[in-house]
Amino acid sequence: MSESYGYKPVSPVKFGTDGWRGIIADDFTYDNVRTAVNAIAHYVLQHEDPSKGVCIGYDTRFGSPQFARLAAEVMAAAGIPVQLADRITPTPALSYAVRHCGAAGGIMITSSHNPAQWNGVKYKGSYGGSGSPGIIREIEQYLDQPLPRAGKRAEITETDFLPEYIAAVEAFADLPLIAKSGYRFLIDSMYGAGAGVLKGIFERAGVPCVEMRAEHNPLFPGINPEPILPHIALTQRRVVEETCDAGLSTDGDADRIGAVDEHGNVVDAHKIYSILLWWLLEYKGWPGGVTRAFNTTKMLDRIAAKYGRKLHEHGIGFKYVCDLMLAEDILIGGEESGGVGIKRHLPERDGILNALLIANVMAEAGKTLGELVAMLQSEFGEHQYGRIDMHIDDRLKQSAIQRANSGLTEIAGYQVLRKEDLDGIKFYLENSEAKGVVNAAETWLLLRASGTEPLLRVYCESTSQAAVQRILKAAEHFVLEG
Repeated sequence: MSESYGYKPVSPVKFGTDGWRGIIADDFTYDNVRTAVNAIAHYVLQHEDPSKGVCIGYDTRFGSPQFARLAAEVMAAAGIPVQLADRITPTPALSYAVRHCGAAGGIMITSSHNPAQWNGVKYKGSYGGSGSPGIIREIEQYLDQPLPRAGKRAEITETDFLPEYIAAVEAFADLPLIAKSGYRFLIDSMYGAGAGVLKGIFERAGVPCVEMRAEHNPLFPGINPEPILPHIALTQRRVVEETCDAGLSTDGDADRIGAVDEHGNVVDAHKIYSILLWWLLEYKGWPGGVTRAFNTTKMLDRIAAKYGRKLHEHGIGFKYVCDLMLAEDILIGGEESGGVGIKRHLPERDGILNALLIANVMAEAGKTLGELVAMLQSEFGEHQYGRIDMHIDDRLKQSAIQRANSGLTEIAGYQVLRKEDLDGIKFYLENSEAKGVVNAAETWLLLRASGTEPLLRVYCESTSQAAVQRILKAAEHFVLEG
């Protein structure tokens, strides 16, 4: 009836840094998924060769198989052939399939690391990586355009994308060396799409391992499937209880990695990326530059500089990494949230491959994960990091950004030295603790408002955890006083 009075509901579909996400049964509905996939179909028809078809995968979330089937039906009705996953599939396996099969693109039904009530739609380009900013802009232009039906419905073929992907990551890592090292690993799949994959790879290679949270449970009981605290507190305990040399966690769709060392200490995503970069440059010597997101550790800058590699800083979201990988000679790129991609494999983040490579680094360097972290901190300076996610209304979020932009001169007693605004507002701070300290980390604070959620993220890096926590606490107070 509302349409007869000229009212047209505004679609909530908006593609963010890595696709569109929404709350199941609220805005993530069959109608809205159809809207998102219609726009993707338009893009494929206009800008790709639709005869190459698309690959569609899905994760462990509630309704994901049904939403994937709906996406396949929309594509087929538009005359675009579909290869539809016949089982739960990690996002990097779907991306690998897109490139391996020469498909026009890919759709992944997942909300990655979000809480259980969320689901989402990711688009993967024909190159096997996140849709570039340009592609996402094109897709969004088609959101309100009806999709004409093709003269003939295309075929939907159910496909297992995992065997070829697993063979590729097994060939990329040195599994015999890992097995020979004798290291034992805890695998935490966080009830996500990576369940059983890494364990199967290790077991076939004879690598001692134990897996936790591998059962299929779309409620993700007690956690969000994001490999950071507090969600990996149990992982910390289990690593010690199982006498493992490292714990390796993958998120809900297995494209991100988290880690815990042999003592149960969390190894944050910045340290994981730094370890992988150091190993690629020190042991592999492969050519290419390095990319990092605006909210990622500057230890990477120091490692890249030592080996004479160009470092590219970019906005937040893996689509920027992918864009650079397609345009430049890039070895590795990554972001703060545990997404790291190696171009020789895919222009895509891959938590399963990166977990294998952490084990590879340990085996090749002959060091535990804790020892690798200590080595990097010793050579390149102690870099400590923290983040808080503030779920606040848009008014308060925008007020905080405006007040910060209007001339913040100090926070927590730290004087502002300079400001950058590549993606959010970053303040570099004068830190007396750094005076006279060799290789002391720069101290910085970043405020970044989400464009799709009532959320403000606050990031900080400094020379010690004590300094990080002081600055984060002061920043939180600054935001809330607003």
